[in-house]
Amino acid sequence: MEWKGIFPAFTTKFTSADELDLPLFGKNLKVQLDAGIDGIILGGSLGEASVLSNTEKEKLTRFTVEQVAGKVPVVMNIAEGATRDAVQLAKDASKWGAKGLMLLPPMRYKSDERETVAYFKAVASSTDLPIMIYNNPVDYKIEVTLEIFDQLQEFANIQAVKESTRDVSNVTRMINRFGDRYKILCGVDTLAMEELVLGAVGWVGGLVCAFPAETVAVYRLVKAGKIEEALKIYRWFLPLLELDLHAKLVQYIKLAEQQAGLGSELVRAPRLALVGEERERILKVINTSIANRPALPEYLSL
Repeated sequence: MEWKGIFPAFTTKFTSADELDLPLFGKNLKVQLDAGIDGIILGGSLGEASVLSNTEKEKLTRFTVEQVAGKVPVVMNIAEGATRDAVQLAKDASKWGAKGLMLLPPMRYKSDERETVAYFKAVASSTDLPIMIYNNPVDYKIEVTLEIFDQLQEFANIQAVKESTRDVSNVTRMINRFGDRYKILCGVDTLAMEELVLGAVGWVGGLVCAFPAETVAVYRLVKAGKIEEALKIYRWFLPLLELDLHAKLVQYIKLAEQQAGLGSELVRAPRLALVGEERERILKVINTSIANRPALPEYLSL
């Protein structure tokens, strides 16, 4: 498992009958692989994990593993309220063929440092799968501090962090404290280029679901030292990337996927598809960007 490169946080595709739309998911997956992504994350916030049954998670994971056929690792997100449920999902993910886990702190309870560490250690002890800790105190109200990461160093399978504190300086703090012990992947689309320049080795993306080639191109150009070329694409990309920061990021990004021909805007209740002025406003952002889509340099060989 190499925590490096572009890891899309895949949306979960639904039919109008509110069932998994695996053919549409497979269409998007093929385009992502052709664009050069480096891994796949299933069942995250963007994947509407909170409204998926375990049966659906299994079906989606097994389908993805089969379609990917070993080309890139499939990572299952764990965002459970109970420690025992998180431990069980980690075991299930391994059986289903996942090659890694993305692990959030406990959901729906603001655990303190001791409880957060115990939660992470319980899951890490239950599996051999490599783990990326998701550090997002803005949305989930629990910060995984440097002191917590220090206590997690004893677990060799805790290897990476999805850095979503929205403080770019935290990349430097992590590197100053731990060197390359933890691989840092940016988890906020609007800070991705900045964090890649500061030393992040990957990007867990949202808008990559609709614009995979542009996302991979920015990453590879930055890592090849072609900053000016990357910046031109990134500046075009920013209005789209800002859709990742809203509470309705699922609806916004799914609408972008639909407009890009890679998905649909169907979401699962209690989420509702966009309507009225809000939908028109977001459509304008998306369609204007698509109309001005930049020509990409050759990036796959970088």
